[in-house]
Amino acid sequence: MKPNPVGWFEIYVQDMPRAKTFYEAVFETQLTKLDNPEVELWGFPMEMDRMGAAGALVKIPDCPSGGNSVLVYFTCEDCAVEAGRVVANGGSLHREKFSIGQYGFIALAVDTEGNMFGLHSRI
Repeated sequence: MKPNPVGWFEIYVQDMPRAKTFYEAVFETQLTKLDNPEVELWGFPMEMDRMGAAGALVKIPDCPSGGNSVLVYFTCEDCAVEAGRVVANGGSLHREKFSIGQYGFIALAVDTEGNMFGLHSRI
């Protein structure tokens, strides 16, 4: 794993207009709709060449808000490799590697303590 391994975060929501209005008001910013055919995402401002992780508000079936609904993504070369290690080490996969269009691929994993986290790769 490389230093600064967190590459993305998601905040899961049930009412996107309400959540979008809240975060835009709190942080005095504008969120941008991200192109994804399966999931509704509104991204926080991001610059790829700066320190820190970018992220988005997300409305996705099967992933309610509240509880463990802020999801940290770890950057990987190929997220299928780390996803394979999850099960081998006592965790489980909520969803195996799948495409998120032009943004690459993700897998959703659950650790041995019941915490969900994401794995992201460009390939």
